[in-house]
Amino acid sequence: MYDFKRRIYEVLEVGSVGDISSRAYDRLMTIAIIVGLIPLTMKGNSNYTIAIDLVTSVLFTIDYVARVYTADYKMGYKSYKAYIAYIFTPLAIFDFLSIVPVIYIVLPISSWIGLLRLFRIFRVLKLIRYSKTMIVIANVVRKVKKQLVAVLVLIIVYIIVSAMLIFQLEPDLFDTFFDAIYWATISITTIGYGDIYPVTPIGRLITMVSALVGMAVIALPTGIITAGYMAEITKKKSKYEL
Repeated sequence: MYDFKRRIYEVLEVGSVGDISSRAYDRLMTIAIIVGLIPLTMKGNSNYTIAIDLVTSVLFTIDYVARVYTADYKMGYKSYKAYIAYIFTPLAIFDFLSIVPVIYIVLPISSWIGLLRLFRIFRVLKLIRYSKTMIVIANVVRKVKKQLVAVLVLIIVYIIVSAMLIFQLEPDLFDTFFDAIYWATISITTIGYGDIYPVTPIGRLITMVSALVGMAVIALPTGIITAGYMAEITKKKSKYEL
């Protein structure tokens, strides 16, 4: 018996070599995503940007509804929980956010809610599922997320501690503690705009240490992701060789 719902799922997923319909759908969505980003290169709204938003939002809405409809195949189990679980997956959230900008066009809402137009940027994240390389990288990040979170916590703790030290040692340099947080952040990232800088020897020493630690901290997530990526590639090669 022909399973219409499963066929929709097969078309939605990244198409195999022999599936013409699925590969054509992938190309259509890729073009729609790229075209849907054009309004971000223009100031304000025009008839062209509105038309682009309407057409692409309709396509993205249909895609989102279809993906939720076939969520039981995606999640691998038949239950209403599969639909709920899918809705809260990262890509499903990005899919939903990518269709939010159409609200600005359809409904007469206040200007500050017009910031919803900026949600168009989430459309570029939809390209992840149409690139095999990006899928691999997304899988790698998912596998090493605990290590990345640990590094992020380490960075946040170091920024706060540095901000506290410099805030006490350079009391005349910062008006608020947030200014000290700002200084610590740009120091640990080795950017250093030069708009805020310490004048005492101990303050400058902390700045130098912060910059050196920043280089080491930046290298940590890079190494983690690289190691995970190489492991994933090796795993795929081993599977094909069997």
